[in-house]
Amino acid sequence: MLLRNRTAAPRGRPCARRGATGGALAAAAVLIGAGCSSLGLGQRAPTPSPVIKTASAGSTVLGEYLLLLQKLVQGTPSQQAEIVANAQRDYDVAPTPSRELKLALILGTPGHPVADLPRAQGLLRELMANPEMLLPVERALTFLELSLIDDHLTLESENRRLQNDAVRADQQRMANANHRLQAELDENARLRRELEEARAKLDAIANIERSLNERKPGSTGR
Repeated sequence: MLLRNRTAAPRGRPCARRGATGGALAAAAVLIGAGCSSLGLGQRAPTPSPVIKTASAGSTVLGEYLLLLQKLVQGTPSQQAEIVANAQRDYDVAPTPSRELKLALILGTPGHPVADLPRAQGLLRELMANPEMLLPVERALTFLELSLIDDHLTLESENRRLQNDAVRADQQRMANANHRLQAELDENARLRRELEEARAKLDAIANIERSLNERKPGSTGR
């Protein structure tokens, strides 16, 4: 029995070591978990920011603007007046960049009685002074529309200048022609006066000669 106990005793020691090792691992795991919990204590995981579909939003906004302009161009005069009045009223109530752009696009579209390109140009320049207030597609649309209006107004100004130059040239030619005509009329009048004076002198000379001939005595007997 004593021999058996000596033999059995060594078998129990490795079990104790294995049990201690397992307990240490378990304790370490608990400590690690507790440490992780303590590090995250009082802190929330950051909420992921929503992904904004800029391209989709820009397409929607652009489609709305284009649809509005299509209605404006194809509408009757009363419908056009209503569209302009609504855009102006919305801008007066709350002059946001989007409403300012909408009003500028409407005023800058020719083909309706209330079109006002100079005013649209002014509104678009105001928007381009603060482009960060617009969506990317709105900035692009503002730049494009402003470029078109600038070109249109430049061409109109150039056409007016050319027309005025042509009118002035015509007026100058007419004035020159009138001046030449008047000079010719004056010259003709002068020549007529000189001719009349010459005729009067000739008539006077003829009268003097007749008088002298009538006074000569015996001229007929010879």
